[in-house]
Amino acid sequence: MRRLPLAERPNWRQRADECGFAFHTIGGEPYWDETHCYAFTLAQIEEDIEAPTEKLHDMALDLVDDVLRDESLLRQLDIPAAYWDWIAESWRRRDPHLYGRMDLAYAGRGPAKLLELNYDTPTSLFEAAFFQWQWLDDHMAAGTFPLATDQFNSIYESLVEAFGTIAKDLQRPLYFAAVRDSAEDQGTIDYLRDCAVQAGIECAAIAIEDIGVTDDGRYTDLDDRAIGTLCKLYPLEDLFREPFGQYLPSAGMQLLEPPWKAVLSNKGILPLLWQRHHGHPNLLEAHFDDGNGPLPPGWVRKPLHSREGANVRIHLPDGRSEEAAGPYAGPQIRQAFHPLPRFGDDNVVLGSWVVGDRACGIGLRADRSVITRDSARFIPHVILADDGGVFEA
Repeated sequence: MRRLPLAERPNWRQRADECGFAFHTIGGEPYWDETHCYAFTLAQIEEDIEAPTEKLHDMALDLVDDVLRDESLLRQLDIPAAYWDWIAESWRRRDPHLYGRMDLAYAGRGPAKLLELNYDTPTSLFEAAFFQWQWLDDHMAAGTFPLATDQFNSIYESLVEAFGTIAKDLQRPLYFAAVRDSAEDQGTIDYLRDCAVQAGIECAAIAIEDIGVTDDGRYTDLDDRAIGTLCKLYPLEDLFREPFGQYLPSAGMQLLEPPWKAVLSNKGILPLLWQRHHGHPNLLEAHFDDGNGPLPPGWVRKPLHSREGANVRIHLPDGRSEEAAGPYAGPQIRQAFHPLPRFGDDNVVLGSWVVGDRACGIGLRADRSVITRDSARFIPHVILADDGGVFEA
């Protein structure tokens, strides 16, 4: 794994605007950053990232049965009891699922360490699947990289294939929904909808705020037509707590991601994985934590339901502490601290994508903080034949 300084494409902002990448700059600061990239060898991708990702995915899926049969585990995961039967029935039916992203700490030498699963509403999809591939294609055309240069990125093809596979199992009409004013969420959900269209599925878009509920508890579009399947970029645990969430179990509406993903999108899955696979090389020690005691050095405290690093607290091995503010409260877990690879001022986290149960690509985020926040920049990557060693820029 190497950090390679690069010249920006002179027209990359125009290219981003043309393809709908409206959130390439956020608050005047770059979100997309192509002043450098990260280079991997094929062996690093295949042995240290792809294979462990699929193994960790299988391990996580194997836990769902155990959780849904044990009320004490459902309570530990802070899943409201009103939804237990609905979630369990979704798993018994094996309601189709589409995609997820696991965040890994990886510095070019294995084993990669699992930091968390983002299995309900993972973002950074469009930039990982499309824009970083366009970036590589442009650089190969300009001669920056040899034409044989590759990227671990079959996310688009995998999404289209997955939509085609599950199309027959989706109730119609199919709607794609996100918060109206979130450019990132809208960009992600639009990309997912385009993948569904490419798979031959007729579908439509709606803002989360425009979804209605009838007197008999059916979710409807703006024309009062009942929604058959909702592919939503809105956290399921937040839906549970919305006034209209009470209708989810009886509405007859299908969800993507399905209700059983409530088990895997919960950071409580990390201590459960550690209990089942104690000492596994790709896992970090993790435990449920009431959050009341002092955080010992070398540990990270995370709420069960938090996103983009919010409300994460770290007590570093050297005694220093760092904490990110945020709106999340409730039960927490404690996970052993594992440093992210540091290149210059950047701490880099690797997001490994799983689509249709198959590892199919990565995206990298860089933050000057040891906590990866929503302001972290997206950095593209390549696969090069020459390993060149590991170096810092």
